[in-house]
Amino acid sequence: MFDSVRTHRRWLLAFVLILVFPSFVFTGIYGYNEFVRGGDEVAEIDGEPIVQQDLDAAHRERVDRMRAMFGPQFDARLLETPQARAATLDGLLSERALSRQAQLAHVAVSEQTLREAIAAAPAFHEDGKFSYDRYRRLLAAQGMTEVGFEQRVRVDLARQMLLQAVTGSALVPAAVSEHVRRLAEERRQVRELRFEVGDFQARVAVTDAQIAAYYDAHQNEFRTQESARVEYVLLTLADVAAQVPAVTEADARAYYEKNQARFGQDEQRRASHILITAGEGGSAADRAGARKKAEELLARVRSNPAQFETLAREHSRDPGSASGGGDLGWFGRGMMVKPFEDAAFALKDGQVSEVIESDFGFHIVRVTGVRGAQARPFAEVRAQIEADLRREAAGKRFAEVAEQFTNAVYEQPDSLQPVADKLKLTVQTFEFLTRAGAPARPNQPQIFTPRVVEALFSPESIEKRRNTEAIEVASNVLVSARVVEHRPSAVRPLAEVRTQIKARVERAEAARLAREAGERKLAALRKDATEAGFGQPRVVSRVQPEGLPAAAVSAIMRVPAGQLPAFVGAELDGGGYAVFRVLSSEIPTTVDPAQAHAQSRALAQMFGGADEVAYVAAVRARFDARVLRTELKLDAAGVAGSAGKAAAQ
Repeated sequence: MFDSVRTHRRWLLAFVLILVFPSFVFTGIYGYNEFVRGGDEVAEIDGEPIVQQDLDAAHRERVDRMRAMFGPQFDARLLETPQARAATLDGLLSERALSRQAQLAHVAVSEQTLREAIAAAPAFHEDGKFSYDRYRRLLAAQGMTEVGFEQRVRVDLARQMLLQAVTGSALVPAAVSEHVRRLAEERRQVRELRFEVGDFQARVAVTDAQIAAYYDAHQNEFRTQESARVEYVLLTLADVAAQVPAVTEADARAYYEKNQARFGQDEQRRASHILITAGEGGSAADRAGARKKAEELLARVRSNPAQFETLAREHSRDPGSASGGGDLGWFGRGMMVKPFEDAAFALKDGQVSEVIESDFGFHIVRVTGVRGAQARPFAEVRAQIEADLRREAAGKRFAEVAEQFTNAVYEQPDSLQPVADKLKLTVQTFEFLTRAGAPARPNQPQIFTPRVVEALFSPESIEKRRNTEAIEVASNVLVSARVVEHRPSAVRPLAEVRTQIKARVERAEAARLAREAGERKLAALRKDATEAGFGQPRVVSRVQPEGLPAAAVSAIMRVPAGQLPAFVGAELDGGGYAVFRVLSSEIPTTVDPAQAHAQSRALAQMFGGADEVAYVAAVRARFDARVLRTELKLDAAGVAGSAGKAAAQ
């Protein structure tokens, strides 16, 4: 039955899996920013401020989502740029605006939709099925209540439902779809004559004057990066946790006695079913036929209960359970649609229900197991309790130690050794840090974030070698660093880069000669057509360029079909030039229905995407969403810090 849910809720589930659950699993709830939260406002919407801590938290969640999606190969440095942080803020403003609009539009997320979304999330699955115990454990481990988490999911779903209403209404005129199809399928037969860069390099003689002129004009290309050797000290939750005393059995048992409800297991059922459907949007006659078939199958089950699994495999329309004889596994209340749940929990072990109707169709339910409500024994949950208590103690202790760390690096600004000695930490060294930062080390947080790099390359750090302030670089991770040696940027001597410059100038000159030769040949061919030297004919199109660069394909396809055959020219990637003899044009008259449908869907998605962008912009304008810091503003090209960007986003 959950497979049916997934089929009908694919867009909604995709949103939940990508945007909600990875960040829940990989992001801790305690952040030092909450301890030092201030009024450093970076944006506002509808008069409500968004502060630096909000942006930092949103950016960490974005990094965590990407890491969850792409795994170990994901490089967090890709998101540690001014553009990436500005994009995070831009997205945060859009989310806040859409949430307000969803409230005004009274977009409601039903309990059923919420349950289906949560139940389908792999983060809460055990053995391929939703586990309420795992759900509760994960929430408890993150310090979240079911009500709080479900409210967050509800808000995210409401926002996505609002956008779905916009993008799902996009219409593509048939004339536009047909025109795009013709453009995509048009094929042209061409012959090619190439003028390669390598064929002209022997004619180039690079002089000392040319090398010197290139060096003078491109000195920034030969400038070494400003860099520094730095020391740093990390304070992590793991460091604090290692100093937390072990939890005694008495403390663990006392916690167990006070929190019996948390370690209880609600009543559960295991059931199998046979699902008969009437089709998507089935008529009254279809539903009547489906019910009749279900009643006939029920009669066969009652006459011979042993054939239930065989009948489920042959007749059930639930793809997720039919192959297993209809088995749905164990489930608690709230995990099935209500008519199904009511029937299952009213039956005893081994009993078969009447025909039950739900939104999915008609069910025959057989209960195959019953588990009464019971508490899990202390021995079974002791390790979990001890881990939770240590984590809770470490979280409380971290706030205290973080304050000591912050004060120590400020009060003794000329060295990191005192804070390391006081808190039993290690002073570490990074030899070559540039303003571009540095990659994260394996199994460690990103240390040299833009904020840390900015602090290290500030005049005070460079000139006075002072410690930076304590900076949070990840949830429950603080760092302070200092410059030990600063190496200013400098232009490398001409003698050091001479060979490199000579090769560049030589290739540029050869490319110029190739282009000029190609252009002369093109002009001559347009006066006196000949195909001598051209390659064999081949067919190219916009969607199958056959290895030609975009500029060449554009030149070939731009010639009006009524003027063929014709000659055109284009520069090649990496230098060189090509002359093309465009012989003929053909548009297939036979239309592949599947391909035409796919193209129409792609166009509808493109139109829907444009509608979504326009709608989000309008909603943001309605709630006066604006960025307050220039360096966090994105221009039309997605570049942060553009001076010409208007304050209103």
